Amino acid sequence: MPLDLPDLAERAARAADEARRDILPRFGQLAPGEVEHKADGSPVTDADRAAEQTLRRLLAEALPGATVFGEEYGGDADAPLQWIVDPIDGTISFTRGIPLFGTLIALVEEGEPVLGLIDLPALDERYVGWKGGGCWRGRERVRASLRTELSGAVVAHGDPYCFTRAGEDAALTALCERVPLLRGYTDAFGHAMVLRGAVDAMVDLDLARWDASAAQILVPEAGGRCETLHYPGDKIALVMGAPALVDALLPLLQRSGR
Repeated sequence: MPLDLPDLAERAARAADEARRDILPRFGQLAPGEVEHKADGSPVTDADRAAEQTLRRLLAEALPGATVFGEEYGGDADAPLQWIVDPIDGTISFTRGIPLFGTLIALVEEGEPVLGLIDLPALDERYVGWKGGGCWRGRERVRASLRTELSGAVVAHGDPYCFTRAGEDAALTALCERVPLLRGYTDAFGHAMVLRGAVDAMVDLDLARWDASAAQILVPEAGGRCETLHYPGDKIALVMGAPALVDALLPLLQRSGR
């Protein structure tokens, strides 16, 4: 039976509503000792864990035939039908009281994202879309930029250390040289700004599937282009935004030619 994607999008939005109840009361309230660090050095908090548990429960109820794969509690990464979740994407921002963090939800069928959600709880913004259904912020359909020249374009990038991890330091240098309006709008916030054309394009490296899956469906549904590059160790990169700018940015990355 075909998936009822509009209904599942509503259910994902309700799950994000409940996750906000785990996240927002803790935002700006964490003591230094309440921030832990995982083996890879990334921070994690009780808010991450509580929000993911909420998402896992509600999404499993929404689609009993699907598994849930998340950043904090893992799951079956190879299931044919799965929800992929990142309860707080941008935990560094969250722990420092910076409102530019988000919750990411994607529904993936046979390896292809078919539904995505980016929620920015502290900004009270949410972007939802599904295959063939467009990308929406509330009742407003949003659209990616159609800018054709890097001159004058606002281009976002992830943290510089992610370029180093990916062996793409030269790409960051080239971005700094070629893009006058280069901005460090990282994580889910940068992805969301691409969706509504506030940012014309973004280069984001050293990503896991839970970081990338929502954008992989939402960007094309917003009329943009999203290219995925694969790196060793199951890491990926996204180059996304205005189609002409993606064409211009891809050659800067070594992996795009491999």
